[in-house]
Amino acid sequence: MRYDRQITLDDIGVSGQEKLRNASILIIGMGGLGCPAATYLAGAGIGRLGLLDHDSVSVTNLHRQTLYAEADIDRKKVEVAAEKLRASNSEVCLEIYDERLNTSNARKLISNYDLIIDGTDNFETKYLINDVCLLENKTWIYASVYKHEGQCSVFNYKGGPSYRCLFPKIAHENISCEVTGTLGMLPGIFGMYQAMEAVKIILGIGTVLSGKLKIQNLMFQHDQLIEIKKRPEQIAMILEKGIQSMVTNCSLKDTDQFYLDVRELHEEPLIESKNVLRIPLQQLEKRVEEIPKNKEIQVFCQSGIRSLRAKELLENKFHFGNLKNVSGGVQTIING
Repeated sequence: MRYDRQITLDDIGVSGQEKLRNASILIIGMGGLGCPAATYLAGAGIGRLGLLDHDSVSVTNLHRQTLYAEADIDRKKVEVAAEKLRASNSEVCLEIYDERLNTSNARKLISNYDLIIDGTDNFETKYLINDVCLLENKTWIYASVYKHEGQCSVFNYKGGPSYRCLFPKIAHENISCEVTGTLGMLPGIFGMYQAMEAVKIILGIGTVLSGKLKIQNLMFQHDQLIEIKKRPEQIAMILEKGIQSMVTNCSLKDTDQFYLDVRELHEEPLIESKNVLRIPLQQLEKRVEEIPKNKEIQVFCQSGIRSLRAKELLENKFHFGNLKNVSGGVQTIING
């Protein structure tokens, strides 16, 4: 009875429902894209869902990450998401990974699932997903959002193009919704697009977004479907050489200044300097004793938003008087 409405569809039926029950999907990133994708895939009866995220719920997540509520703030996202999804459908096997995807764990994790859904917001992780999926011969479903516009595509599907075919070079810097802003409906819709692509792939029905990039601006209702040209040399490079690191290292313009970096540990570029103390914003209160009070400290993040929040927290709660905010973000203090 649970799946009656979709079993009634001619192209699904009981045999299609069995395919969904026997399928496994890993969702990397349980944010604005991962939450709706997981919700609808659990509802559809996917047999095994993996949820991977190393982050905790914050109040700024709540307007778009629909699995979380105010009572969940500071709890681990994967734990909360698993609770909510089990309450919705106890038949789905949920496996949680409270960790960040990296070169050490990516192949083991990705090889254990039929399909991969990318709910991340940084280029480095997307390239890592791409490379591992090529090496493990896995299809993955990509999406990203920027202001009022979203993108969606399917990579490595039946010999189709890869992410590197579309983006052979990494962008200079990540652009997240923290910097640009977004309405919660946009990632919600594109997370559902990802779930729909997953169901089509599992069932072998419809037209899959392989070799095509769907671009949609929801504010102005502009829709595009762009053909992606396959670049065999990009695919061959990964198959022959393995995972290609997209980490970008850089140096400081002012090597005498002391800095506090409140970005997450995975965020790029990396700054190689003994004068940079890296403590992610969410760990700041627990590690406040590591921060010196006897010298001027420039506090920075990717854009200047989190660093301002960190400065205000340290000043108001811990009485720091030696902090300055880098309002332009990391790009203003590095060479290159």
